[in-house]
Amino acid sequence: MKKLLFVFNPHAGKGMIRTNLCDIIDIFTKHGYEVTAYPTQAPLDGYKKIVDEAAFYDLVVTSGGDGTLSEAVKGLMHYKQKIPLGYIPAGSTNDFAASMSLSRKMKDAALEIMQGVFFDYDVGDFNGNKFVYVAAFGAFTDVSYQTPQWSKNMLGHAAYLFECVRRLPKITGYKVRVEHDGEVIEGEFVYGMVSNTISVGGMKKLIADGVCFDDGLFEITLIKMPKNPIELSNALTEAAFDIFNEKCIVTFKTSKVTFTSDDEIAWTLDGESGGAFKKVEIKNIKQAVRFLVKPDSKTAEQDALLGRTKNTVEEKPALTWDTLFEDQLDIDD
Repeated sequence: MKKLLFVFNPHAGKGMIRTNLCDIIDIFTKHGYEVTAYPTQAPLDGYKKIVDEAAFYDLVVTSGGDGTLSEAVKGLMHYKQKIPLGYIPAGSTNDFAASMSLSRKMKDAALEIMQGVFFDYDVGDFNGNKFVYVAAFGAFTDVSYQTPQWSKNMLGHAAYLFECVRRLPKITGYKVRVEHDGEVIEGEFVYGMVSNTISVGGMKKLIADGVCFDDGLFEITLIKMPKNPIELSNALTEAAFDIFNEKCIVTFKTSKVTFTSDDEIAWTLDGESGGAFKKVEIKNIKQAVRFLVKPDSKTAEQDALLGRTKNTVEEKPALTWDTLFEDQLDIDD
């Protein structure tokens, strides 16, 4: 039989994996896999397990929040050969799952992996450290890992929003020099993001159109520091509603970008602390990790994911606060 390593965070999603574990393993077994199930015991435990043992398996599947997924990708990056990876989301925001149109129902997600197709996804290199879909600094970037676990368990995704509102009066800017493709941008920015996703913090309209997950390019978003709180509120609102005002927001695509500052700036990688640096060099490692994803999604995101293009431009539906944040049913790890 083929061998499958299933690494999961037993505490993610209020421990929802516990009520679905038998069904998930049954699905894997029915599709011809001998399954080894491993519940992680501490941060980086899943990473270490994959680094040590993934070579002995035909497929690795992980379940948890975006942090758990990030550990799995970092672990697989230690191997020259591409060991396929499946992901069963179990978090409150699940940005990666939203971008890839993965099911939030665990059993459905497991079945999608078994019926899926290969897709080679770009991975980021951040001063030698790896990240899956976003590296960011500035306003709210540490909310995901500084929001208390009890708050996330009680309020879910809303816990992050409440924490963001609480921090609004304390937001400051960062003086940064940004270099890419022979161009230099200097200024004071309240937020900076290097991403390969269409969903950040549950907001699916923050990133400009044209995201392609395997093109070797990142989308860069820089929000300039406003002159007063009113301008700050307007800038953040415009960004959230996919309105890119060139006076306060800078966007571009690149495969390599360098950030330099006089003072150390704290960064977040895939929602986890990435450390503080005066200089950061970020590179795109094109098509570095191989995912198993569902082949039959009818969403525009999945069409792009599978390399299908359309000859017509579809009109965007009207955007409201109800559509800005996708429904969040589970709790992150």
